[in-house]
Amino acid sequence: MEKTYISLNSLRYDVLVDVAPDIKWVPENAYKNCKVVLELASDADAQRIAEQELKFRHKALGPLQIVADRGLQVGDVAVLDISAMTIEQDESNSKRIPAAESRGFNFDTEVDNVLPGFLDSIIGIKCGETKSFPVVFPESWKQEDLRGVHVQFTVHCKELFYRNLPELNDSIAEKLVPGCTTIEEVKQALWERCHEVAQEAKEQATDNAILAQLQQMVEVDIPQSLFEEQGRQLYGAQLLEKQAHTKLNEQQLAALSSPKAVNDFLQSQKANITNIIKQNLAIGDIFSRENLQYSVEELEKEVKNSISVLKQNKQDYDEERVKEQVREVLEGAKVLEWLRVNAEIQYITR
Repeated sequence: MEKTYISLNSLRYDVLVDVAPDIKWVPENAYKNCKVVLELASDADAQRIAEQELKFRHKALGPLQIVADRGLQVGDVAVLDISAMTIEQDESNSKRIPAAESRGFNFDTEVDNVLPGFLDSIIGIKCGETKSFPVVFPESWKQEDLRGVHVQFTVHCKELFYRNLPELNDSIAEKLVPGCTTIEEVKQALWERCHEVAQEAKEQATDNAILAQLQQMVEVDIPQSLFEEQGRQLYGAQLLEKQAHTKLNEQQLAALSSPKAVNDFLQSQKANITNIIKQNLAIGDIFSRENLQYSVEELEKEVKNSISVLKQNKQDYDEERVKEQVREVLEGAKVLEWLRVNAEIQYITR
């Protein structure tokens, strides 16, 4: 190299770097005309959920008693062995359906997600008795492979219980909701909680819909380094969450942290990672264009809270990186706040 330099009297080298990508809004300033339509639950749904919660809490106060002199009634709890076979024209082609079978299943007759026709078919069954009956899984059933399937169930009742419920009056109000002295206060407290949850869900759904719109409004060439950085952050966060819940051993953690595992994640989550990057870039661009700001006090407070959580979980951290992440969160909050005011949002009650 030295001889070459001396002979040519010059030296050239090339450096390849990624630069911050430019965002193109389609059309220009599209975010200023953001339109969102959301379908939400009605107040009647919140009332229904509050009533279900009251019923659930009331049931929790009633100890189970053995039923000895009658068959199953609505309100009872039965311990069932359930087997299932497909119904075919040629019986020799019938097959077991493991996904629809259970042993020692605690069946509450008052749950909402019972297979249509199942409860009606076992009403009256007594302890020690077996019943067999056909049922068709509806097309809306949560398990896709069971939709429309004709099934022959065989149900054996092993145990049968009823709830010895206390009378629903003011005397048990405190047990239903601490601090309440009447059933009316209980009903009001439960409705307020359900209404609060519904409002939080509404705000979250609104934010999600706005972010989804922003993704579709921007065009951007995402550098590979930015894609990998965002993907690795996302994967790392999921790994930490999994570690907190399942307590992975060193071998499991090493396998999940391997380059192959990370690359597999990047490939499988390519569309999701790309959308997150587009969202973040769009938010940063709007924050700058609209001259939005957050206070130093807000930044310092959130950084302190984040570091406190990291310390509690005994996680290593880089303070500058924490500040950068908090800035992104605050920018996002300010932009969403601005968009909620300036976007055209329509709510439809189902």
